[in-house]
Amino acid sequence: MKAIVYSQTGDPSVLHLVDRPVSEPGAGEVRVRIVVSGVNPTDWKSRRGSAPGEALPFDEVVPGQDGAGIVEAVGAGVQHVTVGDRVWLALAAYQRAHSGSAQEHAVLPADRVFALPANASFDQGASLGVPAITAYRALTVAEDGPRRLHPGALAGKVVLVAGGAGAVGHAAIQLARWAGASVITTVSGPAKAALATAAGAQHVLNYTDSDIVAQIRQIAPDGVDLVVEVAPAQNSQLDLAVIRNRGSIAVYANNGGDQMTLDVRKHFSLNVRYQFLLLYTVGADVIRAAAEDINAALRDGALAVGEEAGLPLHRVDLAHTADAHALVESAAVGKVLIDVSH
Repeated sequence: MKAIVYSQTGDPSVLHLVDRPVSEPGAGEVRVRIVVSGVNPTDWKSRRGSAPGEALPFDEVVPGQDGAGIVEAVGAGVQHVTVGDRVWLALAAYQRAHSGSAQEHAVLPADRVFALPANASFDQGASLGVPAITAYRALTVAEDGPRRLHPGALAGKVVLVAGGAGAVGHAAIQLARWAGASVITTVSGPAKAALATAAGAQHVLNYTDSDIVAQIRQIAPDGVDLVVEVAPAQNSQLDLAVIRNRGSIAVYANNGGDQMTLDVRKHFSLNVRYQFLLLYTVGADVIRAAAEDINAALRDGALAVGEEAGLPLHRVDLAHTADAHALVESAAVGKVLIDVSH
C-alpha cells in the first residue's frame, strides 16, 4: 500500500511517499481503508517541530489525525463497528507511529473510529475530527451551559465565535446553531464574512471596526454567554468588554501570541471563567460524547462542507500530501483534503 511518512522534522519536503505492507489489527484495533484524509494545523506543526531536525518520538511517522473511509478488519473485542462500515477518524496519529490517515490502509485504536451516518459524505467525515470535536468542547464548558449538545441545548444563549471563517470557527457556528444558540462571529473582511454567513452565523462583524464592542453590545445588551476564542492575546480586552456576568471564554488556539494580560479586578467582578482546551488531553469520555452528538448533528443535516456551506474545499492526491501541508501552513481559507482512494 501507499503511505506518506517522515523521519525528521522540517518543511513539507520531509514528507515522502513509500510502499508499506498492510497490517492486521490487534485486539481493540480497527483497520480502515482511507478514502479521504483531512489536514489540520496540528499536522504541520507536529511535522515541523520546534526546529528542523528535531528528534521524533518514533523512527518514522505517518501523519494525519483526521480521515474517513471503510472498515476492512477488526480486532478482538471491537463491537461498535464492523467490516464494511463507513467511518470517520479522530486523533488517528496521536502517540502512534503508523496510524495516521495519510495512507491507504490505517490500523488504529477502535476508540478513535466512529460510524459515519448514512447521509454524510466522506468529505464531511474527513472534515470532523480535530475541528468539530474542538468546537464541541468549546461549546460545552460554560458554567451555565450544557455538557452535551442537542437541539435546544443552547437555546437562549448568545455565542461569540472569533474567526468564524476558520475550520474550528465554522464547526462552532454550525454546532451552536444546531443547538439553538444565537451566533455572533468576527472576521477580517467581506470574503470571510460571506463564508461565516453561509455557515449559519446570524451576525457577522468585522473585528477591525473601531466600534466592534458597541456592535456586539447592541446585539447582546446583557453580554455574550460564551466566547469561542482563537486569538486570546489579541482579543482579551474585547472579550472582557462583551462577556456577561458568569460568562465563559473557551480558548482553543494561540493565534496572535502566547502571552496575554488580564485585568484581574474586572474579571473578578464578572465571575468570568476561562477554559483552555487541547483536544489531545481532554479525555476519552469527552471525545466519545462529542462523537455521539456530532453524529446526531450530521443526521440532522448539520456540519455541511463546501463553499456553499462556508468551508471551501481544497483537494490533492496522496502523492501530493506535501502540497496539502503547505496549503494549511500558509493559512489557506477552507478545508484541505487528501483524496487517498476511491
